[in-house]
Amino acid sequence: MAFVTESATVTFRLPLTALIGVFGLLVCMTPVAFGVPGLQVMYLGPLALAVWLVRTRTVVGPETMVAYRVWGSRSIAWSDIAGLRIDDRSRVSAVLRAGDEVGLPTVRARDLPVLAALSQGRLPDSLGEVRERPASEQ
Repeated sequence: MAFVTESATVTFRLPLTALIGVFGLLVCMTPVAFGVPGLQVMYLGPLALAVWLVRTRTVVGPETMVAYRVWGSRSIAWSDIAGLRIDDRSRVSAVLRAGDEVGLPTVRARDLPVLAALSQGRLPDSLGEVRERPASEQ
């Protein structure tokens, strides 16, 4: 059982070990990139991928959620969230009381119990409720 304190924050991000794959791609591209003048521009692809891997994340704290993207970030207060929406690919979006929807990068449906715990009761832990019911009631 995990306990969440008031100052606890959780960061949802892709593992940074994925940068090893980007480095491997750079090594494999080097003979092609220097084979013909001007093909060094191919290095922009892995560079953009590395920036995306490092920058994209969602930080969830006791008062706010911050969705970081490559070109900016959006901070959302828990009081502004009306609920969460899960699409068919298990991606999670925050539905705001104003009707807007904000995608939460790298947050998936399997992370909902953690979000419910960090929300300190603002989001129901519906997944936990389903697990606790006896099989005869389901």
